Order: sequence, then C-alpha cells, then structure tokens
Amino acid sequence: MNVTINHNGNAFDVVLEGRLDTTTAPKFQEDITPLMQAAQAAITVDCAKLEYTSSQGLRLFLMLQKSVMKNGGSLVMKNMIPAVKEVFDITGFSNIINIQ
Repeated sequence: MNVTINHNGNAFDVVLEGRLDTTTAPKFQEDITPLMQAAQAAITVDCAKLEYTSSQGLRLFLMLQKSVMKNGGSLVMKNMIPAVKEVFDITGFSNIINIQ
C-alpha cells in the first residue's frame, strides 16, 4: 500500500493506493499518527485507488476519526470505489465517518 500525505498548515490531503490489510496496517498507522495528534486538522482522504480494506483498516480509520474529533478537526473520505464503500456501509462506518 502506498500512502501520500500533503499538508498546508492544518489541512492534510491523504491519498491511499493499494490494499489496507493486516500486512500494511502497521505502516499506515505509523503514517497517520502525526495526523491523529494534530490540533484542528482538516483531513481529506482520497480513496479512489484504495482497492480493499480489512477490519484492521477500519479500526485505523475509526481511531483517526476519534482523534480528529477530540482535537477539534474534521475528517472527510472521498472517491471510494463501490467495494470499499460497501464495507463501510455494512459495518456502519458510513454513519460515523463523513464519506463524500
């Protein structure tokens, strides 16, 4: 999995590419840890090239959402392919995380 993070002040654009599973989750967690600690971060996650997410990936997205809300920021996930969106819908994460 490839993670690209660009930031301008408190705005962070995250681009995900590949599969988020038990193998790639530790590196993804390492990549997003600074975002979880940022005050009032406005985070946009582009999922256009995210092919798959496992329960490990869902857990990390939930951790990111909780941290961002605690720190007064926002999280928006966008451009999900139907298979990934379906996982978010089935698990109820679509009701927790802002998906556009």
